[in-house]
Formats: sequence, structure tokens, C-alpha cells
Amino acid sequence: MKICFVLNDVETEKVGTSALLMNAAFNRGHEVFAMGVGDFNFHHDGPVSINTTHVPKNTKTKSPKKFLEFLQSSKAKKKRLTSKDIDVLFIRNNPTEEESGREWAEQSGVAFGRMMQQEGVLVLNDAYALSHAFIDKLYFEELPESIKPDSLITRSKEDILKFWEKHDKKMVLKPLEGSGGRDVYLIDENEKNVNQIIETISQQGYVIAQEFLPAVKDGDVRILLLNGRVMIKDGVQAIIRRSPGEGEFRSNFTQGATANSSVLTPEMQRIVDLTAPKLIRDGLFFVGLDVVKDKLIEINVLSPGGMERFKDIGLPDFTPMVIEAIERKIDYKEMYKGQLSNQVLATME
Repeated sequence: MKICFVLNDVETEKVGTSALLMNAAFNRGHEVFAMGVGDFNFHHDGPVSINTTHVPKNTKTKSPKKFLEFLQSSKAKKKRLTSKDIDVLFIRNNPTEEESGREWAEQSGVAFGRMMQQEGVLVLNDAYALSHAFIDKLYFEELPESIKPDSLITRSKEDILKFWEKHDKKMVLKPLEGSGGRDVYLIDENEKNVNQIIETISQQGYVIAQEFLPAVKDGDVRILLLNGRVMIKDGVQAIIRRSPGEGEFRSNFTQGATANSSVLTPEMQRIVDLTAPKLIRDGLFFVGLDVVKDKLIEINVLSPGGMERFKDIGLPDFTPMVIEAIERKIDYKEMYKGQLSNQVLATME
């Protein structure tokens, strides 16, 4: 199998879930290519082409860190491929991590992914599903109300203040398009700068005002789903608890949260059961759900991560399971000879 991973930028990629997945595919004998969102090329008289970097198959890499070091070194090979040359395009870039001046890069991976999908490449997650769920906090609002905290999406300061009053002057404010816990504020009755904070976030675009969940003090849980099911290996589920640092309510690792293992509670299972049918229908193969007690607070369909911390907390390596699932999809694609859409293949087990 020839599989290409779309990253924000190959040279700046860090050792995270994408590096683990690339290394797992490489160790299973596949040809693994990496590219940035700026490495697509299109001309009307031919297929989409991509400028890739890859590690030669006979290279020995002992770990994802070593694999990434080789990929980013002068020893890595450069190769231009077309959509006819690869089997799978795995879109793993995170648009919310793009810096100022790279606004062009935010939707490039998904946009060109749609074109390659039309040309017969298996694209994961399904590129049309990613287009629909591109603002994942809006996609989140399509899910059943019973599993979500009350929330409001607006740019109206007046409406946000009314929401604040409705919830006894305690809410969480964050930008609609953002990640990593940046510009996320807990606004309570003692906050003197509420107007200024609303105006500051509004400058970035739409604002989400969300009901504050007291249980957030204990952190949240990231649940990784594959084909709409919780990943499980050797009786252990792919679940990680993120506990906030001292004096912090955000559970993002970039904000100092620590990782621990966790189990799937009945409340979490209910959230999965109500979310999975939509994910499967839409063609979202690999997804992360963030849960606080009995509420889903966020969904990550663009670049779910956290696997790089599994080893530290005693969880097994789930990355081969992801690659094995992709291998089966390629087999299905070949056996059904065009009868199955990319959307269907994306979540077939």
C-alpha cells in the first residue's frame, strides 16, 4: 500500500499521533509518504500531483521519533507523485494551528483532498465529510442536545451577556475556530473585563458561549473512535483522561494538563452510541471525542491526537490497528471495483 499523510508542514511536524501512524505504516511494510498542505499541484490536463518526502523502505527506524528525524533530514527522498500513484491520502493537518500569513493553508488539504478523492484515491477522513465538518465546533452542534452543554454561537455581545445572565453569570467563552485551549476563558460573576474579553474574541470571528460544567475541574476524557467504535486492544480502550494543571480549568496538554488512563463509563458509552451513527454515515473514519462526565464538549474530526502519550500511562500501541483498518478498506475497494463510494469505504470495518 502506498499511503501519503498530509501535514501542516513536514519540516515543522512534531512527534505526535501523525508520526506514530506513519511509523506504524512503515513498520508494516507500506510505502509511506508525507507532504505539507502546500505541496499539491494541479493542471487541467492531468491528475493532481503532490510533492512528497519519504523514508526508503530499507531504512531502519526504531521509533516514531527516529522516523520523523529521518523524514526531516537530508537523507529523506523527495518524489513527485500523482493521484494515480498512491492508494491512500490521510488528511492529518490541523488548520487551527496555521499561523498568520498562512491563511491559504487552512482549507487546502481538504480542498485538494476532494479532487484526489474524485480521481479514485481513498481519502481519510472522507474529504466531503471534512468539508462539511471543517468548523468542527459547528458540526458538534448537529449532535443531539441531550449529550451537549447548553451553548450559543454568535458575534452579538448583547446575546452573550444575556446567555451569561441565564447561566448565573458563569460560562466559558472561546473562538468558534480555534484549538489547543487558546483564547478560552472562564467568565464568572467576579470577571470585571467581560466586555473586553467578548470584544477581543469577536475580533477573531464567531464566539461560542458555553454552559460551565463544574465537573471540568476533574478534567476531561479523550475517546478515540475508529469506524464509529471505541478502539480497544487487549481489553484496553483508547481513552485518555486529561487533568488540568494547578489553577487551570482547561484540560489541553498545551496548557499544562497531565495524562492518565480512564475507563468507559455508561454515560460515555451513551455519548458514543448517539454520536457514532452520524460519524459512520458521514464517512468520518478516525475521530476524537472530548467528554466531561455525561456531556460531550468537543469533537475533533480533522486531526485527533493524544496517542503519543499512551505509552507513558501504560496504554497499548493502537496505531497498528488504525493501519490494519486502512488495509482492509483498500482490500474492499479492490474487491468491489468501484461499487462502494469513498464515504462508505471510509467507515467500513
